[in-house]
Amino acid sequence: MQHIERHFSGSDTVRDVVIGMADGLTVPFALAAGISGALTSTHIVVTAGLAEIAAGSIAMGLGGYLAARSDAEHYLNERRREEQEIVEKAEAEKQEIVDIFQEYGVTAEECAPVVAALERKPAAWRDFMMRFELGLEEPNPKRAVRSAATIGGSYIFGGLVPLAPYILMHDSGRALGVSAAVTLLALAVFGFVKGHFTGVPKMKGALQTALVGSLAAGVAYVIAKFIA
Repeated sequence: MQHIERHFSGSDTVRDVVIGMADGLTVPFALAAGISGALTSTHIVVTAGLAEIAAGSIAMGLGGYLAARSDAEHYLNERRREEQEIVEKAEAEKQEIVDIFQEYGVTAEECAPVVAALERKPAAWRDFMMRFELGLEEPNPKRAVRSAATIGGSYIFGGLVPLAPYILMHDSGRALGVSAAVTLLALAVFGFVKGHFTGVPKMKGALQTALVGSLAAGVAYVIAKFIA
């Protein structure tokens, strides 16, 4: 019988969608609920909501871009350091290889051929140390732009869900009820799907995501009502 292993296979893109959608569904929903608690005009809710979605998507996308660039710069700096250490501190670096293998129960004598093989191939030696000593994988050079676009786009898509009822209705009270129902359903579905990719129990993910959105919107609504 063929052995099949099941592991989390979510890519960086999946993680970016999760980041963008989670905030996109929650923040505009809380903002719309808060404004609805103080005002009755859906026009103001829509205007403020669209402004927040625009600002939020830019901020989130830029944050994703800068994070990815920072990861890439960190990787390059560490790679240059490893290349220098392989030349200037070869014996210490070879001992680090032995130490890594000994953590897995491999003796110095048993890993000696591997050390010798890596010594003959400096690039492979460097990559080995990057992966097993520092735990770093070379980032995709297009990661920064792709991350910014994915997070920003997901934020916009998520943000339009709670705002749509206000765009289609004139009564902010009715729009708030429909927005709450639609957004909580979307949050639950989103949490369910996220659980599928991350390995978290799907129902648990759905309930947690919906609960966070409910709390954020509820607090915003109560504060706005109290101040108004």
